[in-house]
Amino acid sequence: MKVLQVNKLYYPFIGGVEKHVQDVAESLRGKIDLEVLVANTAHRKVTETVNGVPVTRIPSWGRLRSAPVAPGFYRAFKRMPADIYHLHFPNPFGEIAYLAAGSPGKLVVTYHSDVVRQKTLLRAYGPIIKRLLKRADVIMVSSPNMIKTSPWLQPVKDKCVVVPFGIDAAPFQSTGEIAAKAAAVRRKYGTPLVLFLGRLIYYKGIKYLIEAMKTVDAQLLIVGAGVLEEELKAQAKDLGIGDRVHFAGEATDAELPAYFHACDLFVLPSVANSEAFGFVQLEAHACGKPVVSTDLPTGVPYANLDGVTGLIVPPKDSAALAQAINRLLEDDALRQKLGAQAKARVENEFSREALAKAMLEIYSRL
Repeated sequence: MKVLQVNKLYYPFIGGVEKHVQDVAESLRGKIDLEVLVANTAHRKVTETVNGVPVTRIPSWGRLRSAPVAPGFYRAFKRMPADIYHLHFPNPFGEIAYLAAGSPGKLVVTYHSDVVRQKTLLRAYGPIIKRLLKRADVIMVSSPNMIKTSPWLQPVKDKCVVVPFGIDAAPFQSTGEIAAKAAAVRRKYGTPLVLFLGRLIYYKGIKYLIEAMKTVDAQLLIVGAGVLEEELKAQAKDLGIGDRVHFAGEATDAELPAYFHACDLFVLPSVANSEAFGFVQLEAHACGKPVVSTDLPTGVPYANLDGVTGLIVPPKDSAALAQAINRLLEDDALRQKLGAQAKARVENEFSREALAKAMLEIYSRL
């Protein structure tokens, strides 16, 4: 069985989708003949093996909104035959190329999120989405919420299968080294410590978290980079809390566990459906940390269960964010209980092994 997984980018470029594609590829390594096809971040082709996974990166000419402009996907589909093509949506150039190449093989689509902000783009992209989903043999989604709320999935809901994201929890378990690094983070930034980790972009809703910190007696540590960094720094300064809002920049994979273990709780204040799942919540849960996140009509509240693994608040509601954060900071027993339940749920329901098993069953059936 030959499977070609297709996405915008691949490790070491890491976002939630890229991390998922990497987890799938490495989990299935050695079990099936699997390759990964993605765009490069430069105008050159690279063929390499990453952690035992064959990866082809085709040249890109830059980016259109968040999508790599990579016409080479078409030629790659012609030159890389497979039994099953597994496309990770949205990836406009990859999807157009697949359809133009004759829609070969069986088609699996992992539907990560609706296209939310690009209204003008949707006029041209909409027919492509419909054609792709109609062509798909199986459409994977990370939560049942996505099927219920996506207008694109409703007409093809009979093809949809819920396959929750999986995580390798082992790197997030506390060790002596990680504990020492976490202690250093707490000494550097102070306590209690509230953590946000992710790209500094509009749909993450970070400005509402900074606004909430006006009435939270704690330190906020923001780990990540993005176009809104200077704007967010200015907001914190204007609110008079610049001394309690810290920007640590981007972190390496090796640094992430220490940040999670250093915090008292994690916050994901996302405000738009572009946040389809919030993979980072699972990483926080794997470290035994409760999460405060928002009640989006996506997989976010599915990954973080209200009152079980954390607390859920309405999007764009700074007052509700502050109230939930304060509740967890002031109630040690509740915070520890939710954190322990979160860790157990990740290990039982969101393991990388369960993800790999579900993928193999779908591939074998096709």
